[in-house]
Amino acid sequence: MAISIPDTHTNIVSWDTRSFAHVATVGPKGEPHSSPLWFEWDGTHLIFTIDEESQRTKNLRRHPDVAVSVIDPQDPYRYLEFRGQAQTIEADTDDAFLNRLSEKYLDVDVYPWNKSWEILVVVKVLPNKMFGAG
Repeated sequence: MAISIPDTHTNIVSWDTRSFAHVATVGPKGEPHSSPLWFEWDGTHLIFTIDEESQRTKNLRRHPDVAVSVIDPQDPYRYLEFRGQAQTIEADTDDAFLNRLSEKYLDVDVYPWNKSWEILVVVKVLPNKMFGAG
């Protein structure tokens, strides 16, 4: 069942807000691993892109549980916290999703700092719990 974000907090994850998602995964020895990332909320999933060879990707393939916090950039005392599992990890072969996020975060159609050796994946997280504050 999809979680519901209260109307008072939907702006935090809206396309028009440049919030960052702080994504926490479980490391190889059980330690937390957290990184701020660009993301998209599609109404059901938190979606982000990461390097196929990154520790985050390795962590998610081994242990799909994830916690994500998103802070309102206009008011750091307002935030949302999600907990759930990575449902899919799929190749972003033509960087389409990265370029989509570049429109949101950089106002450009194509990500300008692409590394030709980097292979990206798109991760879809299905939250099963959500908490909001502020």
